[in-house]
Amino acid sequence: MSDLQLYQYLLIGLIFVWSGFVRSGLGFGGAVLSLPFLLLVYNQPLVFLPLISVQLLFFSSITLVLNNRKSETATRAHKSTVDWPYLRYMLAIMIVPKLLGVFGLITMPADVLSMIIFVIVSVYAVTYIFNKPFKSNNKFVDAIFLMAGGYISGTSLIGAPLIIAVAAQHVARERLRDTLFALWFILVSIKLAAFIYADVSLQMIHHLWLLPCAAIGHFIGLRFHAKMLKAETPIFFRVLGITLLLISALGLWKALEG
Repeated sequence: MSDLQLYQYLLIGLIFVWSGFVRSGLGFGGAVLSLPFLLLVYNQPLVFLPLISVQLLFFSSITLVLNNRKSETATRAHKSTVDWPYLRYMLAIMIVPKLLGVFGLITMPADVLSMIIFVIVSVYAVTYIFNKPFKSNNKFVDAIFLMAGGYISGTSLIGAPLIIAVAAQHVARERLRDTLFALWFILVSIKLAAFIYADVSLQMIHHLWLLPCAAIGHFIGLRFHAKMLKAETPIFFRVLGITLLLISALGLWKALEG
């Protein structure tokens, strides 16, 4: 990232503000709703994935600690905001596909990985446009979604919609966001360990200015979490889906042209 133009740095900073806002407001989407935009600015997934991973690790841990302290203070009897039993169940199913996905990420050419990311985001976008989110209604489908979500998370950190399709059916609404944050923390830790092992740069110098950008979005998202939940209407997601589909189509065209 050291050779980018000023306008590219500005765009990347704004996108990280957006990713922080979405992540803290919804509990997911920080990668899937920002990575397509980032790849249009600079088409190198292995530059941005370590940045997103470190930020997710940082902000998910802060949110979990603060929310558990609030819960303990409010009830005077500590009750975790994370559904640990179901979290362990999900991890048991996802761990092997996750590791396979991480291996694919490290060995896959950048252009191929970018095209895969844009295709996956396009599929998500279509489900938003037609208001047909992924749904799971039995244990077999649960397992398929979790394995697919684990693999996609390993390759690109954008497996959240498939994972949430399962978790939302089995985790109480008031514990869902923090359970997802705990899951992201564990999955991202695995990915970062693989990055370090494979000698992939974590872009640490760029966290000095991108962490504050994400922090702005993160704290705005926390403050307006309730309003964002109310904004989860078909119209909101249809507009979001159309935007993502257009961005993904443009990204695929640029990747194929390149």
